Amino acid sequence: MKQILDFFNENKLNFGDISKVFVNQGPGNFSSLRGSLAIAKGISLSKNLDLFGYNTFIWSCAEHIKTKDLICSLIKFREKYYIKKFDTDLKNTFKVEEISENEIIRKYDRMQKVIPKKLVECFSDKILKLNNLSIVELDHNVLEFLQIKGLLDNGLIRPLYLN
Repeated sequence: MKQILDFFNENKLNFGDISKVFVNQGPGNFSSLRGSLAIAKGISLSKNLDLFGYNTFIWSCAEHIKTKDLICSLIKFREKYYIKKFDTDLKNTFKVEEISENEIIRKYDRMQKVIPKKLVECFSDKILKLNNLSIVELDHNVLEFLQIKGLLDNGLIRPLYLN
């Protein structure tokens, strides 16, 4: 909360200047996610602001909407690889799956894949050399686009925990 207040002070903003709150639902650490969600919910309730939840999987695929039949977002978290597949409209049709490096190479080499730029150093050179792999910069401006498309959670905002 201190970082949020510092940001507002540095940019001469107040809560009346915003109409929406976007919160990353994960994946991430239990305590960090719960804290972030609690702060976001508290702000949205106290100031009557719209609250939208997103996760890094859909955020990293946003620039590929309507470009491929199926797109996969890859994340490495706590030394494990996770994959989430999306259809061309980025609908949440597939569950997050834990996957091995060999499975990624064997099953998904030809499929369109994205990895967030901030996580590149977590991935092996074998994965980074796969066909159809995009390294994407996570742009906060795309969150409103995802919200307009109805692709963000706006009811029960739940954290995305990974084992």
